[in-house]
Amino acid sequence: MFCRQVARTLRGSCYNEIVKTIQEWKIEDRFRITKSPMEITCDNGYQITFQGLDDVEKVKSITPAKGILTDIVIEEATETAVDTYKQLERRMRGVDIAQAEQVTKRITLLFNPILRSSWIYKEFFADINWQDDQTFYQRQGLTIQHATHKDNMFLTQEDRDVLENETDQYYYDVYTLGKWGTLEALIFKPLMTEEQSSGWKVLDFTDQIPSFDNIRHGLDFGFATDPLAYNGMHYDKRRSSLYIFREFRAIEMSDLELSENLKPVIGDGIITCDSAEPKSIKALKEHGINARGAKKGPDSVRFGIKWLRSLKIFIMPELIHTRQEFELYHWKKNRATGEITTNPSDKNNHHIDDIRYANEQDMAHREGGGMHSIKGI
Repeated sequence: MFCRQVARTLRGSCYNEIVKTIQEWKIEDRFRITKSPMEITCDNGYQITFQGLDDVEKVKSITPAKGILTDIVIEEATETAVDTYKQLERRMRGVDIAQAEQVTKRITLLFNPILRSSWIYKEFFADINWQDDQTFYQRQGLTIQHATHKDNMFLTQEDRDVLENETDQYYYDVYTLGKWGTLEALIFKPLMTEEQSSGWKVLDFTDQIPSFDNIRHGLDFGFATDPLAYNGMHYDKRRSSLYIFREFRAIEMSDLELSENLKPVIGDGIITCDSAEPKSIKALKEHGINARGAKKGPDSVRFGIKWLRSLKIFIMPELIHTRQEFELYHWKKNRATGEITTNPSDKNNHHIDDIRYANEQDMAHREGGGMHSIKGI
């Protein structure tokens, strides 16, 4: 079984890759492939299934058509929470007594080593004194295989050049060299105490959501390599607080599909979108979405960041992608000089961008004695 935190992202990743491989190997006649549900069944009766971890409890009830569940592969494992992994681990325990012999069960985690603060590092790497130049480790119950782009024979030279020419030290370490990342210049600081005037934290505020009356919606367009990102939130001006309670993220989604997903959550509300995509905004309007483009202004990215940094920001626990961006967003560090710049890195910012768009009318600064609006890009 292949898993990923958000079910809809499986089709554009694991599922498509396996289907393409079957086709390239010209063995389609041996498999029955269905899109809904996403299943690939071999002519010997054994299956590959695909399951989102949005509701990990559903995994407990999955039973293959033949045999027992022997393997779980978690794609982009850093998107998942440790509690989710523990649930899957419990799902894999034990052996079906109907089997004639002992069956080996495995959970395989696939991921980029984003941060040493990740639960994956603490769970599997911290106690073995893992070194970044290691390529292999094995003991009873644990195997670690470390690879970089140099081990991938399917990459083009253009792919390799992009990785090798990365100028941000953090991204070069993580994505080019495959090292566990450390961040020295985080843009958003964790909210650790009540005395702090600003910062962000994960908080379950479900009971407050019905009382929210200042709802904002933001959308950052994407399609293939860059994901589309949406957030719903409530801005409490009196308390200088932002409550982010909904997220949506997708790749290769049509305007019609996007509209169908947005309509139930925003209704007649206004959604502020990346103005660099006027055709997409027009298409949303044609499908009944009250969409508008964000207005650009001088230095608006940094001003929007400054405004967000002045708030207390609370994020619901299930918003995995939004939370990860707040964890990873950082000021760019020049790889050549080691200097930390005043420019934010242009990665891990899709949700942060849509949050800026959503709140552009709430952002203001003093200039020349008056109040002037600053619009997010």
